Amino acid sequence: MGICDGRVVIITGAGRGIGREHALEFARQGARVVVNDLGVTLDGAATSESPGASVVAEIEAFGGQAVTHGADISNFSEAADLVRCAIDTYGGLDVVVNNAGFVRDRMFFTSTEAEWDAVIAVHLKGHFATSRHACDYWRAQHKQGELVDARIINTSSGAGLFGSVGQSAYSAAKGGIAALTLVQAAELGRYGITANAIAPSARTRMTETVFADRMAAPDSGFDPNHPDNIAPLVVWLGSADSHDVTGRIFEIEGGALSVVAGHSHGTVIDNGRRWAPAEIGESVRKLIASAPEPTPVYGAS
Repeated sequence: MGICDGRVVIITGAGRGIGREHALEFARQGARVVVNDLGVTLDGAATSESPGASVVAEIEAFGGQAVTHGADISNFSEAADLVRCAIDTYGGLDVVVNNAGFVRDRMFFTSTEAEWDAVIAVHLKGHFATSRHACDYWRAQHKQGELVDARIINTSSGAGLFGSVGQSAYSAAKGGIAALTLVQAAELGRYGITANAIAPSARTRMTETVFADRMAAPDSGFDPNHPDNIAPLVVWLGSADSHDVTGRIFEIEGGALSVVAGHSHGTVIDNGRRWAPAEIGESVRKLIASAPEPTPVYGAS
């Protein structure tokens, strides 16, 4: 028995890193898991590897239930097949954890159209496609009078919330995911669906090279950068206990957990008429002087 006993969960990008740890912990907590992974390299190139199958084998070894599915979640029809796999295999669907992604790090002025499109597709469209098909199922349940207690858990990033030098496409995609989460929460609550996002920090293929010193594992004791530190929050968000939490973005790193304050309306100067262009500068500087300093962009000097 666990806090997700009997729940059916799809986790995208669950073959390695943070997604793998999500899958293992959901299964330990009693969930039946659909492990989605394409087995691609860090930059999204195809390989012959099947990390999803390895995760399923690990889960089955300790008595859990899991299947693997190799959908490309940036492909709308393949994402639909992923959702059908969960429903056909386990008789329903309760949770979608959108985790899959890769990076094509590049300074903005050297970014290519192909790199931009690829990153936006797997992160932002991938979050849209899988969740969209899951919502079709949940809304149909609701219309039939069934009780829906569903969860969407998205993966944003500090890069999406605050920006990151050399990661313009990744930052834009992750920022879009944060905004998408807020809209999903506002629109889907009436159907019994919550939507939340995480902005995790952990040692993965995306971070272990770029942030090598910061992400290094300690010689002994608690490892604050291990990817398994992220799973407890995500599993709780996927549980029935989180039914009253929606539209939130959580930062988590090691044992540190916080709720992102988010954007809010600032001080207003209203002169009661159309502004003259020459008047704007003085007022803008007054507003900036009274506003809190923004969180620095990661990697900015």
